[in-house]
Amino acid sequence: MDRPRIDKAVGVPASDADTSGTDDKARGPRLREIPLRLMIPNMITVLAICAGLSGIRLAFENRFELAVGMVLLAAFLDGIDGRVARLLKATSNFGGQMDSLADIINFGVAPALVLYVFLLDQARSIGWIAALIYAIATGLRLARFNVMAERQVKASWQSEYFVGVPAPAGAILVLLPVYIGLLGFAPDRVFALIASAYTVLIAFLLVSRLPVWSGKSETSRVRRDLVLPVILVVVLYVATLMTYTWETMVVTALAYLISLPFGARAWQRKYGDWTVPQGGDGLPGDSE
Repeated sequence: MDRPRIDKAVGVPASDADTSGTDDKARGPRLREIPLRLMIPNMITVLAICAGLSGIRLAFENRFELAVGMVLLAAFLDGIDGRVARLLKATSNFGGQMDSLADIINFGVAPALVLYVFLLDQARSIGWIAALIYAIATGLRLARFNVMAERQVKASWQSEYFVGVPAPAGAILVLLPVYIGLLGFAPDRVFALIASAYTVLIAFLLVSRLPVWSGKSETSRVRRDLVLPVILVVVLYVATLMTYTWETMVVTALAYLISLPFGARAWQRKYGDWTVPQGGDGLPGDSE
């Protein structure tokens, strides 16, 4: 019996080698190998999504401490994935889209459902409407942020300030009633109604034009003689957070809310007025 002829170039039977080009076309474009460093930021983003969704599940199981912990973990992971991508030079459009999808889950849907299951359900339809408003406001805020980020010409203040409260901060703020409840404050219908109004307030801050200091500007620096004290303050905060978690979160949320007028006042002193330039936030009606 005749043996099949072996193609010397590739070491496969000639009959197979002759049709390899046709097979490649049938399979579609060849897959390229991707460096591992390009996958790391996306893996962090996926972990953040898992944390947010796990927080929802834990809330429905009435394990609220772990549920809030998962939402806070999602906020932390969201805060580092972009920085890791820039550090590894692994930024991509795909990663940006993944991050946006993760944000709406972690900072919109997850906090709203955790808060609703813990407290707002006692306000019945009013509580559900408040949760819906917050989740939708988060989506609008993220869409506006993406529109602003895509603009090639940006105002000078955009490197120093956000337009409205950022989504991760909004998630931390909207859970303030949960922190208070976990401290032992008995949730009732009156508290649920107050929390519903508070939730709508946070939703308004997300989509507002309030200038919020971002801390990302290159001009935001710490004096050399204050570096060690700042590090000690951070260590003290982390230690307090681990020891007195809910008390620390209450103080953190209140301190952030109190700081908002001061940040807006600083913006006004530096840039002269409260009006964001046209097209500056991507809202309907603004010129592009």
